Amino acid sequence: MFSSMSCLLRAGAAVGLLAALAGCAALGARPAPLDTYELTAPAGGVEARRGGGRQILVPEPSALKSLDGQEIVIKPSAGSIEFLKGAQWSDRLPRVVQARLAEALQRSGRFGGVGLPGEGLAIDYQVIVEIRSFEIEVAGADRARVGLFVKLLNDRNGTVRASRLFEAAAPVSGTGNDAFVAALDRAFNQAAAEIVAWTAGGV
Repeated sequence: MFSSMSCLLRAGAAVGLLAALAGCAALGARPAPLDTYELTAPAGGVEARRGGGRQILVPEPSALKSLDGQEIVIKPSAGSIEFLKGAQWSDRLPRVVQARLAEALQRSGRFGGVGLPGEGLAIDYQVIVEIRSFEIEVAGADRARVGLFVKLLNDRNGTVRASRLFEAAAPVSGTGNDAFVAALDRAFNQAAAEIVAWTAGGV
């Protein structure tokens, strides 16, 4: 009887050891790295000349919580959202949009200076952006959609010089994360180029 009990105890200990090892392996497992993406700034599209030396500030855009992180939004229907699996932006989306829009304004050559908060520029106008949509619609044909509501604020007197909603869309060509993000980048480039031209004409 003692021999049988000893065997049972040894068998139980062995099972416990295997379970513990399996638990350690699970704890040590690392999730697969995410594909990380950036946006690009439009190459041009407006005449390269200065607009009276105006200095422009680009604050960080505002956005709802679903668009205020690194997740890439997918919309299977008008009333629901998901996030693109295995993918993320290189930073929070508002910061990525801010950096690329500032770059587009700088590259246009239409302004005396373009900067971000904290850079010490004497500001004439602020380009204030609200991200209203930045997603892939997958109901029907896959399509990227970007909506940016922009206000041109006179920094000298606090009045809004002009405001406008810029919307752009681009079809998804191909499959996979790269194709989804490429379509978003094309839609953003279209909207950003229009914002640059509109801002240059408004100051």
